[in-house]
Amino acid sequence: METPLTKNIPTNGDGPLNFKAYGKAGGYESLHKALHMSPADITEVVKKSNLRGRGGAGFPTGTKWSFVPMGTDAPHPKYLVANADEMEPGTFKDRLLLEGDPHQLIEGMIVVGYAVQADIAYIFLRAEYKLAAERLRRAIAEAYENHHLGKNILGSTYSLEMYLHISAGRYMCGEETGLLNALEGKRANPRSKPPFPQVSGLWGKPTIVQNVETLCNLPHIVNNGPEWFKSLSHTADGGTKLYGASGKVKHPGIWELPMGTTIREILEEHAGGMRNGVKFRGLLPGGASTDFLTEEHLDVRMDFTEVQKAGSRMGTGTMIVLDDHTCPVGMLWNLEHFFAQESCGWCTPCWSGLNWAERILRAMEEGRGQPGDLDKLGFQTKFNAPGHTFCALAPGAMEPLQSALKYFHEDFEQHLHQHRCPWK
Repeated sequence: METPLTKNIPTNGDGPLNFKAYGKAGGYESLHKALHMSPADITEVVKKSNLRGRGGAGFPTGTKWSFVPMGTDAPHPKYLVANADEMEPGTFKDRLLLEGDPHQLIEGMIVVGYAVQADIAYIFLRAEYKLAAERLRRAIAEAYENHHLGKNILGSTYSLEMYLHISAGRYMCGEETGLLNALEGKRANPRSKPPFPQVSGLWGKPTIVQNVETLCNLPHIVNNGPEWFKSLSHTADGGTKLYGASGKVKHPGIWELPMGTTIREILEEHAGGMRNGVKFRGLLPGGASTDFLTEEHLDVRMDFTEVQKAGSRMGTGTMIVLDDHTCPVGMLWNLEHFFAQESCGWCTPCWSGLNWAERILRAMEEGRGQPGDLDKLGFQTKFNAPGHTFCALAPGAMEPLQSALKYFHEDFEQHLHQHRCPWK
């Protein structure tokens, strides 16, 4: 199967393709094609492709663009922001694209910018991605030198300025309105919605925020059409997907596969199964803020609809695998410690509740658990449920906890009855 997202990414350790080599491999063809289409036609093509956002939420991409005001009366400047913050634990898919093929991201951003008539584009990059920053700076400079960015791109009437912004950190920046506040130089707190960023985003102007993997799909959709893109998938969600696996599997890594590939295929064929001497117990299918799935779910197709039916979310599509030699309580303590640290402190259920849950799990892991701790943890999963907090950070933090209490209840009980961690 053709793998459009990763076809130009070197596998021998060499650097990414420069502008000239990227062009020889078919790069920027979609930009030439897009500039001869109307913005509305590009949006319609993307709608028909069934591309859904790859950052975790899975919102239909073309529909998202349709909310941006267009026409002569639309406010300007309009903004486009690539969310390259990628701080979800267990997720490393965007890093592959940023380091391996930066021109693909830039091309996708120009196409999207033209479709929504954006004037200025930002790449909001995680500070730790230093190699990605170096390669993006070089690629942006090459695009400017060859008139693919700046005024009157390729002799057209369309102009786009692009900047690389290095994030100061915080998991909260992964939420699009928290990201916009950070980009404005403010604390990365979420904003009330509505208004939505497509109408009033960066500095109060229309703004589209898209994940890196989402943006990298755009050149291929424009070049090959929506039917081709849908044909790559096993399900109604169009295209391919970057799936990953970490934990005690034989070959942890990341693979571009048809959307809707089963968990079993990803885990057993591509990740090589479990390491010798350990057995599979469960996995978080889409990064740390998703519910556990277990052996009964191995034949579930990894797409936005089927994983949700199974009781979790596909999220970023990067699995964190739990084995029978790893303490699930210790794993949960580690995850909740991260989420508690990363709370922006904007609402009480999040900053108070996550710290409370983390302290309970730490006490259980250290042999200081008390009767009633499981009831308290169960209460936390409701206290921080969707609709009870300002954004999705705390509800996401509760997903692995609520599912662990369901699937690994005996492990929690052992910590309380033995007053120690059985794995130590």
